Amino acid sequence: MKLIKSFILTLVLSLTIFSCNEKKQSTSEVAESISGEKIGVLLVNHGSHSKQWRTMLTDIEKDVKGQIMKSGEITEVRTAFMEYTEPSIASQMKKFDEENYDRVIVVPIFLTISSHTSNDIPNIVGLANDPKVKEELKAEGIETYSSKARVTVTPLLDYPTVLKKNITRRAKALSNGSGDEGVALIAYGDAEFNQQWEEMVEDIGRYLKAQTGIGSISYGWCGHLVRYSSEPTKKAIDQILELEERAIVIPVLVANDEHFQGEIIQNGVDMVEDQKRVVYKQDAILPDPNINKWVVKIVDETMTDLRGDKEVATK
Repeated sequence: MKLIKSFILTLVLSLTIFSCNEKKQSTSEVAESISGEKIGVLLVNHGSHSKQWRTMLTDIEKDVKGQIMKSGEITEVRTAFMEYTEPSIASQMKKFDEENYDRVIVVPIFLTISSHTSNDIPNIVGLANDPKVKEELKAEGIETYSSKARVTVTPLLDYPTVLKKNITRRAKALSNGSGDEGVALIAYGDAEFNQQWEEMVEDIGRYLKAQTGIGSISYGWCGHLVRYSSEPTKKAIDQILELEERAIVIPVLVANDEHFQGEIIQNGVDMVEDQKRVVYKQDAILPDPNINKWVVKIVDETMTDLRGDKEVATK
């Protein structure tokens, strides 16, 4: 009887050890398959002729690279400009292929949804194949490229939290605290997604009012939607000055561009009759450490999702 009990105990222990080892092996295989992939990150932005603008975007890469690569799973972080200048998205994707990357995580650094993020980028990286969009891109001199590496595009910038805090900080810095001020928000705009852009600036405006006590908010566009005109900026300022003593002008633009902040918006400010009532600083959303944190966070979340997909695939 003792012999039988001993045999049963030995058998149970053996099965338990085997089961644990099998689970460990399965987990190990998943880990190896993830770490075995050569993964790169591509930070994608609109692009500009302005060197100052481009530097602000490449500075993000410098600031986040170490944090993104510290785990060892991601071995490269690069920046690409959608148009106007190199390195382009296509040239960077080619480079990843030349270096035998298995996967590239594309992080679009854009304010909100636009034709660029919904149509252009997916077609540029080979995730979509719309002949009309590709023809338009070709006409603009933008190269498309279907990479060998698998491509994952992350969600867009978390503007509800990041932008609200950014613009509130900038408005407070220009405010005199009199309580008789308003803010004119000047953004790029997008004809195809005008509703989303309006919702974005209106949402920012409501937050700004709640956080600062500023009484009036207006907004205007400065991009291709209004043919790069200064008139909408002047109009937005005039709307504030009809209600308040001072108008604070805030560019809702990713980076500082001599053409937009220095000419289009500045000219709109200069067109206002009473200059003493207008406060304007040629600044931009960048630099902002919260955007750098968001980039690191969204890459980390994407990697977590990819690990989850791998685990499901191996079961």
